[in-house]
Amino acid sequence: MTRIILQDLRAARYCLAGVRPWFQRHGFDWQDFLDHGIASERLHTTRDALIEPVIREAETREATAAAHRSPEAFDGRK
Repeated sequence: MTRIILQDLRAARYCLAGVRPWFQRHGFDWQDFLDHGIASERLHTTRDALIEPVIREAETREATAAAHRSPEAFDGRK
């Protein structure tokens, strides 16, 4: 499950002044998002195409983090 965090919104170059009202319009708790992030599946329920760049950023961030945690990243292989 991909988790969207504030960093992903910024990486997608979204204006936070516009994102906060978007969250409210869709019934998402802004403060809970800031504290814990939000599952990409919840954002998909909006059927809003504007979420796709944010989800791509989150997937890239998570893939990069996973690559840095893999044993191959630390022992010189690959």
